[in-house]
Amino acid sequence: MNDFLQSIIDRDPAAKSKLSLILTYPGVKAVFFHRIANFFQLAKFYLVARIISQLSRFLTGIEIHPGAKIGKNLFIDHGMGVVIGETSEIGNNVTIYHMATLGGIAPSINSNDQRQVKRHPTLSDCVVVGSGAQILGPVMIGANSKIGANAVVTKDVPENAVMVGIPAKNVGTATEEFKAYGVTPGSDTKLDWWKTIKIILFKA
Repeated sequence: MNDFLQSIIDRDPAAKSKLSLILTYPGVKAVFFHRIANFFQLAKFYLVARIISQLSRFLTGIEIHPGAKIGKNLFIDHGMGVVIGETSEIGNNVTIYHMATLGGIAPSINSNDQRQVKRHPTLSDCVVVGSGAQILGPVMIGANSKIGANAVVTKDVPENAVMVGIPAKNVGTATEEFKAYGVTPGSDTKLDWWKTIKIILFKA
């Protein structure tokens, strides 16, 4: 717990103390509740697990399916509207901002054919997912990648990529250094800005 809270302080300049994180940060509460819900999910008390996850959703605005696999030090900043699907897998030291979705792409028909099938994304270590980003389907997001705000990702992403636009395209190289919201001009990315503008505006 101490390492988890310290990892948030290291990533969020607004974090003043570990006590304030416990009492006021919805992302901390959501991860805590998920640990409990996941325990019951693994024990096959599925209804209890879902009740706990829905209580967490009511209290925090963050919906994490009890079946999702989450590594160490997940930081969900602000958190409102975040959805993490059942077969999502999240590595260590991942940061996710509000309104982001780790979702599926299959229609809600033929549900029996989709049970026990990987339907949601896998995020490797140290990924940053910007606010409003949608990562859809059983795609793999490489380590240290930055997913820009409102990007829509439906294909695998290599390590150290910077993804922006709809559909998301790789526009640069990210360092391991943490940068909020995925993209910081002139800092951890090497971008062709005209190419980036064309990608965002014209989907070139």
